[in-house]
Amino acid sequence: MNEQPNAPAPASATQAPALWEGALEEARSLIGVDLRRTGQTWNTEAAPDSVRHFCWGLGDENPLFCDPVYGARSQWNAALAPGCFLYTIDTTVVAPKLRGIQWLYGGTDWEWYQPIRHRDSFTVRARLLDAVEKQGGKAKNFIIQTGEVLYTNQHGELVCRALGHTARTPRAKARDGLKYEARETHHYTPEELEHIAHAVEREELRAAAPRFWDEVEVGASVQPMLKGPLNITDMICWYAGGGHSYQSHRRATMHRKRHPADAYLDAKTGAQDSAARGHTESKMARDVGMPGSYDVGPQRISWVGQLMTNWMGDDGFLRRLNVSVRRPNIFGDVSWCRAKIVDKRVEEGAHLVHLEVVVENQLGEVTAKGTAVVALPARGVGA
Repeated sequence: MNEQPNAPAPASATQAPALWEGALEEARSLIGVDLRRTGQTWNTEAAPDSVRHFCWGLGDENPLFCDPVYGARSQWNAALAPGCFLYTIDTTVVAPKLRGIQWLYGGTDWEWYQPIRHRDSFTVRARLLDAVEKQGGKAKNFIIQTGEVLYTNQHGELVCRALGHTARTPRAKARDGLKYEARETHHYTPEELEHIAHAVEREELRAAAPRFWDEVEVGASVQPMLKGPLNITDMICWYAGGGHSYQSHRRATMHRKRHPADAYLDAKTGAQDSAARGHTESKMARDVGMPGSYDVGPQRISWVGQLMTNWMGDDGFLRRLNVSVRRPNIFGDVSWCRAKIVDKRVEEGAHLVHLEVVVENQLGEVTAKGTAVVALPARGVGA
């Protein structure tokens, strides 16, 4: 059974509703059903150019991912794709029903079972696992939908399981809708900008120099990685490589005809545009209830993934990455991606390092946090 499109309704009646009685039941109505993934797929394979574009969209120039010749000389005998590249195969947004209720990405629980090699192709299975109602300080009531996406390669091997969490939040104009206080773009002093530039230039890329499990110390911190100040160019590069929900021309018109609530009415032209426009336009962001134009959750989670792959080097393997998005990252913000080693252990012959990860902005606010598990080589033991 597949999710069926909702019947058309006037856009003006559907673009800013509050949660209604029975909304939770509707949000749970497709639990366990295999869902169509129309509009959730940007790539179907880890083609070298697609992987490189994804990495460049993150500012990641890791040769293991971007250079097929370099990758062929690695222990993997092929160039790889970073684990979060799978966002381009399927967004992990599994949030059916609730027409007109805003999607806000809440986080991903990733578990990878094997590396992603260049030219691997994928099929996915996606289904809704749960939906629960929550209360919060920025929106009185909202619903979190959790979906499972399974990524299987061309050999029939399960490569990854991802749990995507999506908040369904009434927009600012709705009763008890999402309401962040507007925040002006941060203005940096010359000294702050010099500090930012220095941090970016010092970004660590372990690459071919092995990081051995034996040398890792519990309690030690990973060298931070800085992103930003976030701007429109960063977002364009992310969308080009990472994918997006925007549609153009006839595809956009026909999509809005099928889904009239998934639209934004431009007051200047009187015409409709994508509801995702708020990511790059401040007025639309304020209509949603955000403090300003903002990034997308998978982008920030992919930054944390880059922090881990930079740190672990070519011979490491990122097994798990669980990150929740806690608050918006708006244009002009910088993001300090940090990690701390909290445990190391041997499990079934694998030498594992457990880390806590966090993303903080220039105001010291935590915008994302979670955990990671990395397998590292050990001295005297095969990789």
